Amino acid sequence: SQAASPPSPLWALPEELLLLICSYLDAQALGRLAQVCRRLRFLSSRDVLWRRIARGCLNSGFTQLGTDLAAGIPVKERVKVSQNWRHGRCRRETVLKWKCKQVASSSSSFLMPWMELDGEYLYLSQAENIQAYHLCAEGTGLQRHPQAIFSGHQEDVCRFVLVNPHIVSGGGDGSIVLHKIHGSYSVKFSAHEQEVNCVDFQGGLIVSGSRDRTAKVWSLSAGRVGQCLHTVQTEDRVWSIAISPLLSSFVTGTACCGHISPLRIWDLESGQLLTCLGTDFHRGAGVLDVFYETPSLLLSCGYDTYIRYWDIRTSTRKCVQEWEEPHDSALYCIRSDKNHMIASGSSYYGVVRLWDKRQTQCLQSFHLSSPTSSPVYCLRFSTTHLYAALASALHVLDFTAS
Repeated sequence: SQAASPPSPLWALPEELLLLICSYLDAQALGRLAQVCRRLRFLSSRDVLWRRIARGCLNSGFTQLGTDLAAGIPVKERVKVSQNWRHGRCRRETVLKWKCKQVASSSSSFLMPWMELDGEYLYLSQAENIQAYHLCAEGTGLQRHPQAIFSGHQEDVCRFVLVNPHIVSGGGDGSIVLHKIHGSYSVKFSAHEQEVNCVDFQGGLIVSGSRDRTAKVWSLSAGRVGQCLHTVQTEDRVWSIAISPLLSSFVTGTACCGHISPLRIWDLESGQLLTCLGTDFHRGAGVLDVFYETPSLLLSCGYDTYIRYWDIRTSTRKCVQEWEEPHDSALYCIRSDKNHMIASGSSYYGVVRLWDKRQTQCLQSFHLSSPTSSPVYCLRFSTTHLYAALASALHVLDFTAS
């Protein structure tokens, strides 16, 4: 009788079946599978197998809803770099330094820089200007000289936002300046009686907040550029502001010098108060930064050392989660990957902390200005690098280094 033919190896199955089988494997098993043969090495590197794993990782480029914010970068590579974020493995570098300004009294007056990341460029405010720096290949640093400078303010830029193809900035001179990134077009208009501490720009509308205790909504539509649509009396200095992704409302973070909640949501069309967030803020617990993850999920931080996570669908009286800065420092800035990771900047010694929302304690800490002390005024990150702007320097943490 004829001998039976040997069974076909597992990897001889059709690719659709192999992908289905491999979808049940974890990262370690997929790594071992890649060592079997060339076909399985190629198969085990497919993005479709790593997406499920990546969505549970820190800063892998996927939002809670599954949107891929880093398309074009292999998901497997992002998962590997994510482990460096979790364990704090990175290379630190100071990529820019600048001198502190001197005021008439000869005491130091620190710059309060702000920045935005946009693909291959980092935009950084320094005194009255915003400078665009080209990121070197693979994010290894910045080119020494800016490729573009955007000016117009008579005093320091307080904050700005980048919404292609425009930059909108608020300054200590009370004005708002709108620049077109690629071109010479710019518009400047007087906005507030005192410095414009914060701005946001979406859907053809600008919102601004000021030390003069007002928030304003401005039109950018044709023929109405710079026209004030609403003036909101906040009864307190406005430190932070953000427009909802639905473009229906905006949130203000104020100094909390009275008995009014420092976090309030206003209707964008009418300027009327919609709701107050929270009921247990202490006097002086000003909100220095706010960040919308989704139309209903909002992060806030400030002087009372807490990061708070709000879900407007469930409650406006209490946040759904909160994390306390372990060294009792004010929190100047906050950002998230819109999934599991939060990064915060503290007021002392340039401390940047990474948080995992699924844990109660801080995940990693980085001290960037020891032995001297400076707040982290602003931070931004990609899937591979984190940039932190301090009083006199810009630092970068490179998480591709193992």
